[in-house]
Amino acid sequence: MDEKIAVVGLGNAGLPLAAVIADSGIEVTGVDINSERCDLINRGINPLKEEPGLDELIGKYGGRSFKATADIKNASSCNTFIVIVPLFIDRDYNPDFMILESAIKGIGSVLKPGDLVVLETTVPPGTTDNLARAWLEETSGMEASQFSLAYSPERIMTGYSISRFREFPKIVGGTDEESGKKAFAVYSRFVKSLNMVSSARVAEFIKVVEGCYRDANIALANELFKISDNLGIDFYEAREYANHQYCHIHLPSTGVGGHCIPVYPWFLIKEMERREKFDDARLLRTSRELNDEMIEFCAEKIMLNCLKIDKPLKDIAICISGLSYRRGVKEIHHSRNLALARLLVEKGLKVYAWDELLGKTGVENLGLRYLEPEKADLAFDTSGLKFGSSSKFAGKEKMSKTSEGPVCRC
Repeated sequence: MDEKIAVVGLGNAGLPLAAVIADSGIEVTGVDINSERCDLINRGINPLKEEPGLDELIGKYGGRSFKATADIKNASSCNTFIVIVPLFIDRDYNPDFMILESAIKGIGSVLKPGDLVVLETTVPPGTTDNLARAWLEETSGMEASQFSLAYSPERIMTGYSISRFREFPKIVGGTDEESGKKAFAVYSRFVKSLNMVSSARVAEFIKVVEGCYRDANIALANELFKISDNLGIDFYEAREYANHQYCHIHLPSTGVGGHCIPVYPWFLIKEMERREKFDDARLLRTSRELNDEMIEFCAEKIMLNCLKIDKPLKDIAICISGLSYRRGVKEIHHSRNLALARLLVEKGLKVYAWDELLGKTGVENLGLRYLEPEKADLAFDTSGLKFGSSSKFAGKEKMSKTSEGPVCRC
């Protein structure tokens, strides 16, 4: 039987994946609740313009060997289903499985004996074995032994997705040995560098700990930056010579934003809380708190610089330069730069914002006033924690804009 793959979820990660699969000569059905997006794809139009290389692939395969649909029933002839939909956290930082549950139950409604289901959504370890398996059994009416189930985390980076799928090492792990082997065989057809691990649970954990690593190391950099500021030490001079093959201090930032790093540590923190093993996730929780609190530090620095201006504080025009969570990415998901701007508004300051990708309309749609940095009394450049007025930035501090890192969807 010819391989037919359904990719459920055509967002920033799912759409490039579907296009790469089509480019490998496999027939693909993309499933997404956004019918307008599906229509664009079927007309050969790329809805993700910021993703290099995707235009060509969608133009070549869209509506041909890669067809998109909003109805999972149109993917019933597929024998492999890859799930790559969002998983958010609620106000208490608990994972919200609503979207994932809906997607997997939809697959269960068309699942056939012998089919393979692979989760790529980043999830708490144990989700594939427990929740996903139960949802599929419930909706398909089959026992787990009648279908294959595996996990293979997406490891892309927005703006580099196509090259990541083709070049960056990918992993896969099954809920049983046979499922793992079957998933490995399927992925080998469109992934060049592929490794199989012992279980789906291990594969899930690998993706989560990558995010935890980044979060903890950025938190360390942020704390060291604050200490150097108190001691009157040039952090960047110290970092330049401290870094070598055995030490790599990350760049500090206004915090950590994006779809990945601010979310994944909570999967492990909450699981340890559920098990009443609170001390076993102290570093992860502290890192989260340190990074989220950086906007308070930045707000204080901004206000101190305002005091150097001969003008009433309430009349000083402050421009936050850069709102997206990472340079070159037109997204504000968990943006700490946006959180900083809103914090300053709450403090009663005269705040404006500028972003080269969002533009005037995009900034105003976020409820902020738009102003070009050179027209502000004080401009705060989030890509370097630099202050200035009339386009002349001053100060030795240099801070990086929030960064997701190389192994997370951005």
